[in-house]
This record gives sequence, structure tokens and C-alpha cells, in this order.
Amino acid sequence: MKYHFDTDEAVVIGDIHGCSRSLRSLWEKLEPYKDRLHIFVGDYIDRGEDSKGVVEFLLSVRDQRTCVFLRGNHEEMLLNATDSDRFELWLRNGGKATMRSYGYPSSVQDLPSNHLSFFEQTGLYCDLPSFFVVHAGIPHDTTIAEVMQSDKFRDYMLWDREHLNVFETSWEKTVIFGHTARAYPIRKEKMLGIDTGCVYDAPGLGKLTAVVLPEMTFIQQFSLDQTYALKRSP
Repeated sequence: MKYHFDTDEAVVIGDIHGCSRSLRSLWEKLEPYKDRLHIFVGDYIDRGEDSKGVVEFLLSVRDQRTCVFLRGNHEEMLLNATDSDRFELWLRNGGKATMRSYGYPSSVQDLPSNHLSFFEQTGLYCDLPSFFVVHAGIPHDTTIAEVMQSDKFRDYMLWDREHLNVFETSWEKTVIFGHTARAYPIRKEKMLGIDTGCVYDAPGLGKLTAVVLPEMTFIQQFSLDQTYALKRSP
């Protein structure tokens, strides 16, 4: 699913990773912007202790505000975890915490049907007049239009990190993304990263970040959930 809107007035929320209490608190802070579009960059699940609670909360509020739910690489791994090898890969990369939050079902197919539908219906990007929101990013040396025509389009949206080490891009508009946790939002020309590692116990991390557009105002919630040592993995 792909989303296009004719307004830049939006709130973009970073990676949640099972941190339900932090999400609820941040949501209250976003009340002044309730009439704006709310875009979530994905990675609702895994690693944190309450992935089930996160999804239940998102399902409960999606009719209160205009919400767009993008897919993260962790939702992609869950949806692909139908064979044993991919299931084990997902478990090793945070899926074990998700299965625990659901009471250890025997397989992904045994998760609540409305939760599976939520994951399946997540989008790959949200296109605004001045901003392009994805989970991970896109290569720095291609235009957004070119990426949309690429046969690697899906992989870029869900997994890309190539753009993080450059300062100039070919992008037509500002790309906003999560996926890679940093102590502070990544702010470069036409580039904004808002994953501040809510689920991690590491210097500078342990925050859930939202950015209000087009003002570029940051709103943060320090983690109210159990946090874990940072390990570099998908």
C-alpha cells in the first residue's frame, strides 16, 4: 500500500519496538496536533516487552485521528516467518519478545487475525508535497522518482542505510525515516532520521521521537518501558 497526501501538515512518529507505555505517553503529548495526519514509520514490534499492547493501542486510535501505518523491516520479517528458517531468523532479531507478548503462540499464523491484517495492510511510503516518509531510507545518489521505478524499491524502503554516511543527496524533497537508532535525530539537507532507540539502554538512546511538520518541531518521550542493551542487527 502506498499513500499520497496534498498537505505537509503531519506528525511523523519513530520506531516503537514494543514500548507501549512510551507510545501512550507520547500520544498524549501529540494531542495539540490531533487534527494533523499521523504517520508511523514502522517497527511497532520486536525487542520490547509489549508488542501486542502496541498493536492493540494503534488499532484503538486509528479512528480517532487520520493515521498512516508504514511497514518496518520487523513487520516484514514477521510476515515472512512462515517457513522454519525465516521464523528462526525473526526470533533471533527480536521476534522472541513479540511471541512472548502474545503468550507464545505456536506460529505467526496463530496471532490475532486483526493484528495480522494490520501488519499486512501497512504501506511502504507516504508521499507529501515537501516530504517523503519511509521506514529505512533510499540511496543518496538516486532521485525518489528513480527509486520508485527500481526493482529494489521494496528492499530500499525497508532496509537501506547507505544514505547515512553522506551529506548530499539527489532527492527531490526531504526524506524522513527511522530504522537506525541514534542519540539525536539525524538532520542533514533533505534528510531526517527520527529513530532515537526507545527500546535501548545505551548513552543518548531510550527515547521515542515524533516530528511535527512542516515546522520541524521535535516532541520526545523518554522510555517508560523495559530497555535493553544495544546490539547491531536488523
